[in-house]
Amino acid sequence: MIRLSKSLFALMCVLSGISSAHADAPVVIWPEGWEVEAVAPDDTKPEVSRQRAVKTDQGGTPVMVMELTVTQVESGHQVNLQGVLLEMRKSVQKGFFQGGYQSVCNKIHETTLSRLSALETTCTITQNGRHVLSQTLVAAVDADKAYVLSYAGQAEAYKASQGEIDAARNSLKL
Repeated sequence: MIRLSKSLFALMCVLSGISSAHADAPVVIWPEGWEVEAVAPDDTKPEVSRQRAVKTDQGGTPVMVMELTVTQVESGHQVNLQGVLLEMRKSVQKGFFQGGYQSVCNKIHETTLSRLSALETTCTITQNGRHVLSQTLVAAVDADKAYVLSYAGQAEAYKASQGEIDAARNSLKL
């Protein structure tokens, strides 16, 4: 369990590194009982803003994390959403591999994020053949912003939290 907590913490750190904008912050209604964490702006990346909520078990151990990252896109720049999501997925897989885990991700497929067309992939992370974590990455782009919604957690918590995840995702206003 301690190793799993370290992995979830490492996942939160990976999510913190995902690039993303201050103006017109998106609105999301986080699930009741989840701790909304203040994510301090990174002075070296003023074009990036993040919102994060964490679900903990009764002992205070994080079991789920959900993060919305927004990146300001330069005027006229075309974002290769498929390429961005592939790189993010590769980074997540590499991080878990270095931690002694195996991961398999489903094919990137079309979906929606709020009012926008988006791409999505979900990774199943195993250790010694046992499913221990799941992570979903959803990416969308608007005229001047790119959005990434990521949610991950322990296998049982991920499955049990699906209703909360869906409600938060459906509440998202970009």
